[in-house]
Amino acid sequence: MDDLPVTIPHVAQDAAKRWPDGIAIIEGGEEWTFAELWQRVRQSASAFLAADIAKGDRIGIWAPNSREWIVIALGALTVGASIVPLNTRLKGREAGDILRRTNAKLLFIVQEFLGTDYGSLLAAEDVPSLRQIIRVGGEMDAFLAEGDADDAQVDAALDQLQGSDISDIMFTSGTTGIPKGVLTTHDRIVPMFRHWVEVMGLQAGERYLIINPFFHSFGFKAGWVAALIAGATIIPMASFDITQVIRYIEEDRVNFLPGPPTIFQSLLAAKDKQDFDTSSLRGGSTGAASVPPELIRRMRNELGMVDTVTAYGMTECSTITSCIGGDDAELIATSVGKAIPGLEVRVVSAEGAELAPDETGEIQVRGYAVMLGYLDDPEATAETIDADGWLHTGDVGTIDANGYVRITDRIKDMYIAGGFNCYPAEIEKILAEHPGIGMAAVIGLPDERMGEIGKAFVVPRPGHTLDPDDIIAWAKENMANYKVPRIVECVEELPLNASGKVLKTELRVR
Repeated sequence: MDDLPVTIPHVAQDAAKRWPDGIAIIEGGEEWTFAELWQRVRQSASAFLAADIAKGDRIGIWAPNSREWIVIALGALTVGASIVPLNTRLKGREAGDILRRTNAKLLFIVQEFLGTDYGSLLAAEDVPSLRQIIRVGGEMDAFLAEGDADDAQVDAALDQLQGSDISDIMFTSGTTGIPKGVLTTHDRIVPMFRHWVEVMGLQAGERYLIINPFFHSFGFKAGWVAALIAGATIIPMASFDITQVIRYIEEDRVNFLPGPPTIFQSLLAAKDKQDFDTSSLRGGSTGAASVPPELIRRMRNELGMVDTVTAYGMTECSTITSCIGGDDAELIATSVGKAIPGLEVRVVSAEGAELAPDETGEIQVRGYAVMLGYLDDPEATAETIDADGWLHTGDVGTIDANGYVRITDRIKDMYIAGGFNCYPAEIEKILAEHPGIGMAAVIGLPDERMGEIGKAFVVPRPGHTLDPDDIIAWAKENMANYKVPRIVECVEELPLNASGKVLKTELRVR
């Protein structure tokens, strides 16, 4: 695997050479070989060139997992453009902000997904740089028809593509409440997921069901990019539906299935009610929330996922640590593994001194996979990556004598609901726009199914009466669903310290 190229399109090209007749993608009962996928990618790249998209341009993709998503992304990347994956749960104002800040020139959307019409959400948004919105289906077919898989300009563009070129801008958030665009390059992704493929034991020909969304590193980089590196078959799933997951496992003989713990809890619950065939399942990875040891044992014993491990990553450094095959259930459930080869991980005190094994402090990571920086935000970049190259994760934990990392808390206020990072400052900022809310404070609470859920404490403005159900309904209209607080409590005031900062420790005690 050492001879693999260093950009994502070159990985796809290489897969077409190594496994031309291997099945690259299965979707809707149709199979594409790696050779067929590469021909479609070349046509897509040619279409982008015909649309005057060049190196350094940004292309938005606001759509659920599909083979078209991969063709769009690889085509754009081939001509040197960067992709901007948008969370399918965003509302118009959130998507508009990202498109404006990235100066996206084209945006690919679906007509409708889970009852949402993306075109109408953007109708009120002014995005000066956006030349065209292209719907997957008829408009995308017409767009691709302008391309030619044999276009010599595609080869010229590939020759110009370098590992140091920016591949994607994925948006995260921080304690400021303003989403930040994480700049990543090809040579940060490909070597990282070569290691990940080795750790996971992912093999050519294995069937990989990708439920994790492509707008997330887990579905994009540890998903279809890793599958291309390994020569595994991609089975994209647009949204989680337990009945459909079972059908894929049984009919498509799925071997590898990563995801947050909720997916496996749902599978086990379904299997308890009515048995189904999981004999094809070999393994996967989980994380993004606390993992009970009993869940790992049941995944191995009842689902046959003997090679399941836990891992830890963040948008700023896709994968930082991972367990390895052969680790026992207790270790997998109570740790997030050891540093991925080529990365350094340490735990430091508040004063910045490196701590001894099992001492608690902030987890920091350094190495080739750490992000280039935040989009147009050198100040935030300098706050997150210090002068010695250490990325300050904001997570608190320990490292034992064997190098296994355990996460115990978060410096940042972030909580994780169903595998999605939720940033209270961002949610509070949106809640503050409600005409009846004077102040809002959001915390994460443990939840058996979701891992954590949000609870909002809201103080009404003078002369207003607030109803929790009405606030939740308003939030669903104005923010992505995973950000919506599941519980709202109306209070007369919030506990504050001497400097006026909300004492969230008191709110958690409540």
